[in-house]
Amino acid sequence: MRRLLPRIGLLLGVALLVMWSLGPIYWAVATSLTPLSEIGAKPVHFIPEHLTINHYERLFGFGNDGAIWRQFSAALLNSVVTCALSTVACVVMAALGGYAFARLSFPGRNVIFICVVATLAIPGYAVLIPLYRLMISLRLIDTYLGITLIYISAYLPLALWMLRSVFLALPLSLEDAARLDGASRLGVLFRIVLPISAPGLMAVATLTFLGAWGQYIVPLIFSPTLNSKPMTVLIPEFATKNFTDYGMITASGTIALLIPALVVLVLNRYLVSGLLAGSTK
Repeated sequence: MRRLLPRIGLLLGVALLVMWSLGPIYWAVATSLTPLSEIGAKPVHFIPEHLTINHYERLFGFGNDGAIWRQFSAALLNSVVTCALSTVACVVMAALGGYAFARLSFPGRNVIFICVVATLAIPGYAVLIPLYRLMISLRLIDTYLGITLIYISAYLPLALWMLRSVFLALPLSLEDAARLDGASRLGVLFRIVLPISAPGLMAVATLTFLGAWGQYIVPLIFSPTLNSKPMTVLIPEFATKNFTDYGMITASGTIALLIPALVVLVLNRYLVSGLLAGSTK
């Protein structure tokens, strides 16, 4: 019993954690496959009694004029474009900046790095008003460039911190050998350092993409129209003053979950190794 009880406790803890994490996802998927007339029925059925794909048909424009699909496809494209641009920009800038902070000596290196990382402690809500006025003056409201710049400013400090730790953990002997063979500083970075640091780069890319994909407050304020409005802002608009279309909300939400889920499944092994890359030397 002494050996069995810890295992039972561990299994119960894991089961609760799985239910806590996957329960809302299951409920969203189940609701998206439930007829609208049965969504609010009592008692609650955890497994739909009558499966339907009507919500997905309406979402993709089958049997109607396609207005909902045009809005959703535009929002989906906006999400993919802004998240991809901010992810690529963050990885490139963090790789160059992190290597500079890790290997180059220049006046104020540590002070500048601390100041950059310290911005992580500033609440985003504290800078929304001045940032909004700045974006208006630069005419970047409701543009891909404006949203991308905001995402970069939000996630670059963390990416810089992570990649600097990754580069510091790499042995200097590899870089010294390449320099002796005539490689330039940038040649060492692109041919030696970055290939070895691939797990760290993938981890930064994954965290940046997922963080940008789940943003709501920033695009709600800075993306008022479908020119740059992402899915996180469009989906809640299915809840109007007089009616809440739970079927459309859960169907579109399920589609919105697929892309980040695929990113995590593909890059999961890089994420764990990348997060631990700077922990040891």
